[in-house]
Parts: sequence; C-alpha cells; structure tokens
Amino acid sequence: MIQLDEIDQALVRALAEDMTANAGALGRELGLSQPACWRRIKRLRAAGVFRGARLDVDAAALGFGVTVFLGVKLATKGRVSLEDFERAVQGIPEVQTIEHVLGAYDYRLRVVARDISDFERVLRRRIMTLPGVGNLDANVLLSEERRPGPI
Repeated sequence: MIQLDEIDQALVRALAEDMTANAGALGRELGLSQPACWRRIKRLRAAGVFRGARLDVDAAALGFGVTVFLGVKLATKGRVSLEDFERAVQGIPEVQTIEHVLGAYDYRLRVVARDISDFERVLRRRIMTLPGVGNLDANVLLSEERRPGPI
C-alpha cells in the first residue's frame, strides 16, 4: 500500500473528478510545477492507485431509460460452475456489471434496458436462460449519486 501525503490525496480527488485534467493545470491548483505534478501522477499510476481511465457514458442519452440491479442466486452451485455462469452472462450486452457477492445472492448484475418491457424481454429471453439461474431479485434504480470514494 502506497503512502499518500496531502498533495497526493488532493491529486487523487482532482483526477477522480476529472481524469482528463492536465498536469500543468493540476500543478498550479496544488502549488506544484508541471513536471513535479506529472511525476506524482506517474508514481500513483505505477503503484496501481489508478486502474485506468474510463468513459462515463450516459445510458439515458443513448435511449436506455431503465437500470435494474438484479440479485441472482444460482440454483445449485455444484451443478454449474461459477465460471460457466460468468462466461454466459458476459455475452449479454445489456448487463453492464457482474459482481460476485457474499450474502443472499451469488451475483449482482447491473442491467440497462430501454424501458420496463425491454427489461422484461432481456430477463425472460437472456438472463433466465443462463446456466444455473435459480432465484432472482430486481431493484429498479430511481436515482443515482456518484461519489469519488474515501480519498
């Protein structure tokens, strides 16, 4: 685990807010020269603090107005491997995230759809036909607030 000083923490917060910010502007904001800021960013990246840059796509702007979190309990863990389920669910384009979790369900899926009837189609034709699917629990997303994390 890398030790972060106050400037590193401020740099992580700033980049979490806008990963496209350049080292010169960030350096001025934090009281560093552009080369010093760039060296810190490079050190943080090398230490694995940043796992990469992501494009934040607005699903609603692309016509996907419904997001559903789906809890999936596998029917019998011994009869279907976790790898088989994961491989099969990765082939469904509407499934945005696949999380293997501990608790009432084995997996938590984030599914986008154009509307509720489109979600029902995805659920019936794609998700319920996956190997080993047992119980399902759906929660429709009403609103979302994103926070950069504990830094």
